[in-house]
Amino acid sequence: MAYRPLADEIRPTTLDEVVGQKHILGKDGLLRRIIEGGNVPNLIFYGPSGTGKTTVANIIAQRTNRPLHRLNATTASISDIKDIIADIGTLLAPEGVLLYLDEIQYFNKKQQQSLLEFMENGKITLIASTTENPFFYVFGAVLSRSTVFEFKQITAQDALPAIDRGVSILEQRLGGKLELEEGVREHIASACGGDIRKAMNALELLASAAEKEQGKFLVSLDDAKTAAQKSAMRYDREGDAHFDIASALMKSLRGSDPDAALHYLARLLEAGDMTTAIRRLLCSASEDVGMAYPQAALIVKACVDNALQLGLPEARLPLAQAAVLLATSPKSNSVYQGIAAAMADVKAGRVGDIPRELQNVHADSAGLEREQGYLYPHDFPGHWVRQQYLPDELKNRKYYQYGDNKTEQAARRYWDEIKKH
Repeated sequence: MAYRPLADEIRPTTLDEVVGQKHILGKDGLLRRIIEGGNVPNLIFYGPSGTGKTTVANIIAQRTNRPLHRLNATTASISDIKDIIADIGTLLAPEGVLLYLDEIQYFNKKQQQSLLEFMENGKITLIASTTENPFFYVFGAVLSRSTVFEFKQITAQDALPAIDRGVSILEQRLGGKLELEEGVREHIASACGGDIRKAMNALELLASAAEKEQGKFLVSLDDAKTAAQKSAMRYDREGDAHFDIASALMKSLRGSDPDAALHYLARLLEAGDMTTAIRRLLCSASEDVGMAYPQAALIVKACVDNALQLGLPEARLPLAQAAVLLATSPKSNSVYQGIAAAMADVKAGRVGDIPRELQNVHADSAGLEREQGYLYPHDFPGHWVRQQYLPDELKNRKYYQYGDNKTEQAARRYWDEIKKH
């Protein structure tokens, strides 16, 4: 008998066997009711790999009288779509076809558009899957003709029944009992990161390397830790996961949660992505802490320099120090708001002429004016003198607003005292 991967052999054939996804496939789940109703619309399944998207598409195909065509967008072309379209209306597909298109985000706009006419008249029922957010990667016209269902990451608890089924199949193959040391099931379920395919691959690898003793095949926890190491990490520097983790780190720093900040920093560092972590830390120092604790920017820069000199894994220490510092520092976004308001005026063309007294002094040497009229602040009490710095059309514009923190309020009081004279 030809070899069949365990991940394929264990693939569910009914909705009740599908692991997880109770929000859409549970007793009252919308997708379950649609499938059982028999009138399946165009569908887009969105979620991490190994969460059941292909499995559910297979189950739908079993319930229809239409021939199923499978394409993977990473290798398919326009000619492959034309070949499928050519079958429509013939004896091969008198009622149309069911097209399962995996990784639809890799189809360009023209390739996606080639499906529209047949999606519109019902000759093609599209079931597309993607690991990326379809609202960013799928052409709008295709999206508007489809219903999107999100497949969520499978929990370790949900993965356990699938692991037990895998063990049963492997025992039949081996012709003996597959005995897992205590903690092996739980470790595989946790380390697979919600990807049942990874869990089955790890389990199959462990079974092939199991030590045979008195008719039993023994799998140790140490072997399980080796086989499933780092597989829980879902990370792609070009995918949604990258931006989700980076965003979560930034928002945890801003939200003053040092525990969450350390967690998301650890996820970036475990994936070897120190660059993203550094950029978020440096940005947060100015965007979220800002003038509430100006020294934070200097300290974070010093931590970053240390990290770059040390390299991983030691770099985790100064970066963690920076994350905790930022998360526990007083917050102010006055700098962010100020520059955002100034940039908005500039982009809108609200600039005006620079006041004469601020222009480069060389203009006076050209004989345009004898005196520039600039008042040198250091010649006046408090090193300040009243004069106009903004262009005339913006002279009353206020970009910077003092934050309500101790540092900025102290600065405000200082300048209020000087400027009242």
